Amino acid sequence: MIRKTLTFLFILNLTACAELQHVVNQLPQGGLSQAEIAAGLRQALDFGIDKQVSKLSQTDGFYKNELVKILLPEELHKVDKALRDIGLSKLADEGLKVLNRAAEDAVKEATPIFVDAVKGITFTDAKNILLGNDDAATQYLNSKTQATLYGKFHPVIKKSFNKVGADQIWKNLINKYNTIPFTADVNPDLTDYVTNEALKGVYTMIAVEEKEIRTKITSRTTNLLRKVFALQD
Repeated sequence: MIRKTLTFLFILNLTACAELQHVVNQLPQGGLSQAEIAAGLRQALDFGIDKQVSKLSQTDGFYKNELVKILLPEELHKVDKALRDIGLSKLADEGLKVLNRAAEDAVKEATPIFVDAVKGITFTDAKNILLGNDDAATQYLNSKTQATLYGKFHPVIKKSFNKVGADQIWKNLINKYNTIPFTADVNPDLTDYVTNEALKGVYTMIAVEEKEIRTKITSRTTNLLRKVFALQD
């Protein structure tokens, strides 16, 4: 009886101390080490940042990309319509463009923060990520970084608004709208809105690249990516 009890306690202790090995056993590792699997996941996200997110920092990276183009918040739809109705379509278009310009400018300055965040992925996350949905790695990154990145993006967006003149353009737009008879004054927090939309755009484009790597063998451009993502095929 004592021997059986000791054996049970030994197995219990061994199991608790070998949690990582349990995860390993659930994966069809194909001879890959824990470090290689984690590195492959990080490489996929790095590629997404380098190939897709970098596009967002270019002129019209947001504005001419229908996947991430920042549209007006709901409370400003009436501003846009009212201005167009009185012949100020050009001014309305410019107001929309500068929102996207601010996001493009912010992503340019903040991308290194994203690169650093990718380094935090460990093998303990591998099972859920590697064998998860087409955007599992992106969703993981979102859950781990969104709050921190918001704190980083927000002041950059605010600074960018000043840099590209968005604050003055929207001040003119809203002031013009507020002079239209029988309209209620509006003054939304555009910095907060554009910050959140810029973050959505970043995660969206990383997910695009992740899905490419997961579903198209030709998109696995390194030996490491081919080996790691072959495990989920």
